[in-house]
Amino acid sequence: MTRIATEPFPLDVHHHAVGLVVIDMQRDFIEAGGFGASLGNDVSLLQAIVPTVARLIEGFRAAGLPVIHTRECHAPDLGDCPPAKRLRGSPTLRIGDEGPMGRVLIAGEPGAEIVPELAPAPGETVIDKPGKGAFYATPFGETLERLGLTQLVFAGVTTEVCVQTTMREANDRGYECLLATDATESYFPAFKAAAIEMIRAQGAIVGWTATTDDILKALS
Repeated sequence: MTRIATEPFPLDVHHHAVGLVVIDMQRDFIEAGGFGASLGNDVSLLQAIVPTVARLIEGFRAAGLPVIHTRECHAPDLGDCPPAKRLRGSPTLRIGDEGPMGRVLIAGEPGAEIVPELAPAPGETVIDKPGKGAFYATPFGETLERLGLTQLVFAGVTTEVCVQTTMREANDRGYECLLATDATESYFPAFKAAAIEMIRAQGAIVGWTATTDDILKALS
């Protein structure tokens, strides 16, 4: 058992039961020309955390702990993408449209892939999810059970959408959740700050928060 200097109070983690979940670090969200940019967002904010996420991943690998990656993407026929999702807003590219990196957020297309700097290692689990949360219509829950995990460290994008949604889903299922605050990001800094406060409010109502340095210090 190891104690991490987390907020709102320290968290004890068990090496046999903790794993890292890296949410949606995909080219379509992080690189110019992708879906995130088509919505008018400044993707450089998300690009900036890639080295920190890489360091967190390497720390878990070095400790022999599981790393799970997720990708938000859809079937080529869009059968798992409801119109209410696809037709929302006024982006220059919609899900399924042909873009600079292939069809936007479609499984198997270049834009749906994880950025090369964070590529999954052989044997690491990659969960393709059609929704914001990683549990919906995926084998994520079964994967966590198979790996024997009860504590999850989260990184990735965006903080207030897919990361927070998955943390809330996990919290409802009894998992202890820890967010690496400098290994997650939003297109809207105020949204990230608010999500972090929501997560750790009222005695860690959704989960704990800590920096990557404090997490890695405990793991080593």
